[in-house]
Amino acid sequence: MGEDVTFVSTDSGCAESTTWLTPLPIVHSLGDFDLDPCAYPGHATAKKLIVLPEDGLAAEWTGRVWLNPPYGKEAKDWLEKLRIHGNGIALIFARLETRWIQPYLRNGFFQIEGRISFLSSRSGYKGNAGAPSILIPFGRKNVGAILMSDIKGKWFQ
Repeated sequence: MGEDVTFVSTDSGCAESTTWLTPLPIVHSLGDFDLDPCAYPGHATAKKLIVLPEDGLAAEWTGRVWLNPPYGKEAKDWLEKLRIHGNGIALIFARLETRWIQPYLRNGFFQIEGRISFLSSRSGYKGNAGAPSILIPFGRKNVGAILMSDIKGKWFQ
């Protein structure tokens, strides 16, 4: 297995039943990441993985960050930390109508074609996300990484 954590939630702050893992080909097609603050044990999304019980939101972030945060109302806290950090890519549901997400879309975003089939941390079952997902880049290098990846979808500026 291996890949980033989350569907409904992420590693640093989610219950086992809500932990879904991003397919590794998505992460790997975006290049190498230095840190995943919402990681799952054994799911190699970055060089350094922060997993529960360590609090990835409270930890110091360095380098290029892969972020698949908890998919509840706390997602904005994770996105704000990544915005301040300034170097990384976040994967979240495309809830474009919500007011809290608007500031994070100003520099563009990438809507992934179709719906991602995530892996369950408990059963390995691939489950359809039930909603579209977007990638939000923070930093120019990360815009380029998305545009140069083989992920199917559309860039919105």
